Amino acid sequence: MSNAFVSLTDLTLSYGQTVAVPDLNLDVLEGELIALLGPSGCGKTTTMRAIAGLLTPTSGRIVIDGLDVTRTPANKRGIGLVFQSYALFPHLSAFENVAFGLRLLKLPNAQVRARTEAGMATVGLTGFETRKPAEMSGGQQQRLALARSLVMEPKVLLLDEPLSNLDARLRLEMRNELQRVQKDTGITMVFVTHDQSEALALADRIVLMKDGKIEQLGTPAELYAKPATAFAADFMGFENIFRVEGSELVSHLGRLSVGYEAKVHMLAWRPSGVGVGTGPHTGRVISSSFAGGHREYVLNSPLGQIKADAPIETPEVPIGHEVAFDLPMATARSLAA
Repeated sequence: MSNAFVSLTDLTLSYGQTVAVPDLNLDVLEGELIALLGPSGCGKTTTMRAIAGLLTPTSGRIVIDGLDVTRTPANKRGIGLVFQSYALFPHLSAFENVAFGLRLLKLPNAQVRARTEAGMATVGLTGFETRKPAEMSGGQQQRLALARSLVMEPKVLLLDEPLSNLDARLRLEMRNELQRVQKDTGITMVFVTHDQSEALALADRIVLMKDGKIEQLGTPAELYAKPATAFAADFMGFENIFRVEGSELVSHLGRLSVGYEAKVHMLAWRPSGVGVGTGPHTGRVISSSFAGGHREYVLNSPLGQIKADAPIETPEVPIGHEVAFDLPMATARSLAA
């Protein structure tokens, strides 16, 4: 990609003899919020650590704002880092936590005060200056950690699973807050997460990783609607994935004739794409859960378990009862291997 602000070229990252990330190539634009997404062990945090300067590459290059920083110490890269644990100083006030890095630079007191107050205002913490971290909520602590990085005016801000310690409601609030701060400041952000809903909600682009490699890269809309592989589809919510042989769907448990011939290798359906109550197939309900606007079913079928969503307005099918279902081609996503 041209005009890359952060560029990783042929980057190989290892722990001893174990290669965690082989030959990674990735460009991040200036002002972009990009998410490194994937399960534990996929290489996303290792990649972030390399960008931060906390891990020396085995080979390859890291360029930030036109400068090769591959061998540059972490404190000379102009990187801000927000940890999963926030790493706040418990004995310091909120103000002094934010001002800490500025004081290390030996800036004049007036400048420290002005930048610290501006940073706290940016994340909505004006009025909390004298509080200790223990006197603040989880969301406020997260904002404090964010302000502490922002006041250093980093070229790139790295965030390592920063929302994982928050409850569901606070996570939603902080998603919105992170997105607002990023758009207001225009800072380039790299956000590490294993939560696809966070990546979809926040990112300009998503880097989905598997085994240290990029499985798929694209906008949230592209990954959500058009996953390219079975791994990407499963990670993005297509929970019913089957091989195709002629007019049959095939799993390791059995086969199901679907009445149409799809000239593709695999087909996948989201639960919302599975028809419940009508269709040519029959399954037994083994699980039924209320989920607000819909009901989530797990059906036992010749293919094994089928996950399906039905509108809450439709009659509930009790556990143990048979129900008709359909796997229509119209709601399927064709996949590579």
